[in-house]
Amino acid sequence: MNIERLFSLQEALDRKIETQHGLQNENLVEKKILALLVEVGELANETKCFKFWSLKPSAPIDVILEEYVDGVHFILSLGLELGIAHEQLELRDIQGEISLTEQFLNVFAAINIYKDNQSVSTYIELFNQYIYLGQLLGFTNEQVEMAYFSKNEVNHERQKQGY
Repeated sequence: MNIERLFSLQEALDRKIETQHGLQNENLVEKKILALLVEVGELANETKCFKFWSLKPSAPIDVILEEYVDGVHFILSLGLELGIAHEQLELRDIQGEISLTEQFLNVFAAINIYKDNQSVSTYIELFNQYIYLGQLLGFTNEQVEMAYFSKNEVNHERQKQGY
């Protein structure tokens, strides 16, 4: 995964949004954390992995991938707020096979830990937990990149249209 390119594209989108909405001097970290929590919840809802009471299947894989990439946008944005350099990210394989439900809970926990302690180490843990969630969902790095590029273009277009 070309993390440097993802950060660069996210930075351009963030600057556009901040400029367009007059937010250059605003601290947006808490809002971005809440937005990430909401996006992860929307992703979980689309997978239906926790809905033991429902017989409905999960959403189509392209819908799940788009929801996953929405979370990538906010995670990258939080990294930019922290001033993290892509070189600091120590991507690692998380060992052990766990359920999607358990991994969603791990991601929610990592977000909350990051909220309370916004450090490089807690960010790296959040980043890795989210990447592992994507792997459990069956996404390759290439699929995530391509979906991110596509959604980033959509987000730029939405800003042009006054979204």
